[in-house]
Amino acid sequence: MAELLYSTDQVRDMDARAIAAGIDAFDLMRQAAGSAWRQMQKLWPDAERVAVLCGPGNNGGDGLVMASLAREQGLDVTAFLMVDSSRLKGAAAQAWQLARQSEVAIKPWQDDDFYNYCCSESASVVIVDAMLGNGARAGLTGDFLAATERVNSLDLPVLAIDQPTGVNADSGSVKDVAVRASATISFIARTQGLYTGDAVDYCGRHCFDDLGLPERLGDMTASWPPVARAIFADDALEALPPRAKSTHKGAAGRAVVVGGDDGFGGAALLTAGAAVRGGAGTVTLLTRSQHRTAMLVRQPEVMVQPVDDWHALQGAALRSLLTQASALAIGPGLGKSEWSINVLREILDWMADTGAPLVLDADALNLLAMQKLAWGDLAPAEARARWVITPHPGEAARLLGCSVAEIQSDRFAAVRKLQSLTGAVCLLKGAGSLLAFPDSDVIDVCMHGNPGMASGGMGDVLSGFMVALLAQGLPSADAARLAVCLHAKAADLLAQRFGERGLLASDLPATFRELLNKKQDSLA
Repeated sequence: MAELLYSTDQVRDMDARAIAAGIDAFDLMRQAAGSAWRQMQKLWPDAERVAVLCGPGNNGGDGLVMASLAREQGLDVTAFLMVDSSRLKGAAAQAWQLARQSEVAIKPWQDDDFYNYCCSESASVVIVDAMLGNGARAGLTGDFLAATERVNSLDLPVLAIDQPTGVNADSGSVKDVAVRASATISFIARTQGLYTGDAVDYCGRHCFDDLGLPERLGDMTASWPPVARAIFADDALEALPPRAKSTHKGAAGRAVVVGGDDGFGGAALLTAGAAVRGGAGTVTLLTRSQHRTAMLVRQPEVMVQPVDDWHALQGAALRSLLTQASALAIGPGLGKSEWSINVLREILDWMADTGAPLVLDADALNLLAMQKLAWGDLAPAEARARWVITPHPGEAARLLGCSVAEIQSDRFAAVRKLQSLTGAVCLLKGAGSLLAFPDSDVIDVCMHGNPGMASGGMGDVLSGFMVALLAQGLPSADAARLAVCLHAKAADLLAQRFGERGLLASDLPATFRELLNKKQDSLA
C-alpha cells in the first residue's frame, strides 16, 4: 500500500497537536526513545557499548532517554552533549534528569573523548545520532560539523533518530556533509525528503513508528493532507486491467517509437524492444534506414519504417501510420541535427491534432529546451495532460534554465516546476524518482531502484515500457506510475540475483514481463 509522506512542518504540527490534545510531551519522548531502543536491539543485538550524540532539542532528548534505557539493560553508555545542559528545556531537560538518575555517563562532546570511547577493541559499539533531527536544514558548522565528520570516519553502525544530521528532510538534499547512518528511525509521520536525492545515501535502512498518534488524533489526512506518496510495484499493478480472452494485437495497442539519428541507433532500438516486452500489440520504429537491419536482427517483432528524409512524415503512408498509433514515444537517440529538429517538429504538429498520448524523452527534451519553445504553443492543455516527459536531472536543468545542482537541491520543487511548465505528467528520474501530475499536488516517490541502474540505456528502456502501457489504454498517470515502479523493481530483482555491477538496460525487459504478469498469474 502506498505510504503517505509529509513535510517537516506538518510533522512538527502533528507533534504539537498531540501535546495540545493532552498527550504529555515527555511521555511522547519516552515512547519514541523506547521504539528507537527496540529497533537498535533488533538490528544490533550484540551491542555492548552505545555512544549517543545529543543535540539541544527534543531530538537530543530522545537520545538521552534511549541512553537511559540502554544503561538500564546493562550496556556501557555515554551521552555526548553537543550543547551545555543549561540549554535543554522542557521534555529534553526531563530526559537529561532521567539519564543522570539512570547513571548514564554524560559528557560534553569533544573529538578525542568521543573517538577513544568509540574505538575500544573490546566492545561492540553502536553510535546513535540524536543531534539535530528535523531541525537540520542548513549546512553544518562548528561542533556539529566536526562530530558528523568524526562519525563518518569510523567504521561503526549508526542509528539516526528522526533523520541523519545534515540531511534536509523536506528536499532530500545534503549541503556538504551529513551523518551516514546504517539505519534511520522516524516517528509520527514519514517525511518526504528521506526517500529521494542525496538522502538515499545517508539514511540506510528506513524504520518507522507512528507512536499510535493516528488512533489518538483521528483522521490525520484531513488535518494534514500528504504532500507526497511512497509508491510500490504491487500498488501500481492495481491499475492494470486483465486482458479479455478475445484480445487481438490491434486491441492491445499500436505503439510508435521515433528516434535513432545517424550514430545513435542503440537508444531507439532499446526503446522499441522494451515496448514489445511491455505488452503493446504492435510496435513500429521510425528511424534512419541504417538501423533497420540491426532492429530486425535484434527484435524481429518490431516493424521498422525508415525515415531518412523527414519530408516523408508529410506523406500519406506515414500520416496513416501516425493516425493509427495508440501512443508514441520520441527522443531516444533522436540527436540534435537538422533531421532531428524537423522530425520532432513534424511529430509534435501531428500529435497536437490527434490527442494521442506521447512520451517525450532524451533529445526530444533537449531540443525543446534549446529552441525555447512555449509548451502552450505545442498542443492544447488537454492534449499535453496526456503527455509524459521523462527528464533526468541534466535534461530537467536545461528545460528549467538552471543548474543540475539547483535541481538536486530540491527535487520536489523541480518536478513541480516542470509539471507547471509543460502541463504534462512529469517524471524526474534519479535515486527516488519523482512523478508530478496535472490534476494533483501530491508527488509520487518510487521506492524501488538501485545503483546498478547507473548504466547507459536505462531511460530508453523505461520509455519503451511507458509507451507500451499507454498504447494498451492506461491513463498517462497510471502508465507512468506503473512503468517507473516495474522498471526499477525489475532492476532490483536482477541486482539481487546477479549483483549491481554489470546490470544492463537490455537485461530488464524479460523481468519486466515477469512482473507485468504477476497480477494475472495471481488471478489464474
